[in-house]
Amino acid sequence: MMNKLIIGILSLVTATAQAQNTNNNLVLALNQQQSSSILENNTGSVSPQQASTLLAEKKAVIVDVREEDEWNQQHIPGAIHIPLDQLLGRLTELEQYKNTPIITQCQKGGRSQHALTVLKSLKFSKVYNLEGGIDAWNNAGLKTQ
Repeated sequence: MMNKLIIGILSLVTATAQAQNTNNNLVLALNQQQSSSILENNTGSVSPQQASTLLAEKKAVIVDVREEDEWNQQHIPGAIHIPLDQLLGRLTELEQYKNTPIITQCQKGGRSQHALTVLKSLKFSKVYNLEGGIDAWNNAGLKTQ
């Protein structure tokens, strides 16, 4: 009787572990698919949440085009700082990202939209604008430094 009970418990534990593993694999697959589809189904901009996910997964870089004083007040960790008026003179810093998704970002979205236009005209293939800029990033409760 005790052996049957132990076998029953072990079977239940094994089935639960297998179901948990299947669920974890499904969640991982869905997250990877979601990250890929963020950019595939995009109209040229990404939300702060989407940008945060792509940055965390190292599937995109953020280029902050605000001025030095704005950058010094706060910025997104891991972002590359190139003020808009220096963009053309500092393109060599971005050459390695020519075929990588680049998310341009400013305070509200206007300057970064201009940067997006410039980069696309220079044959950067995957450029997106952060909707609402760092203001929207902050409103979403995302980390800055």
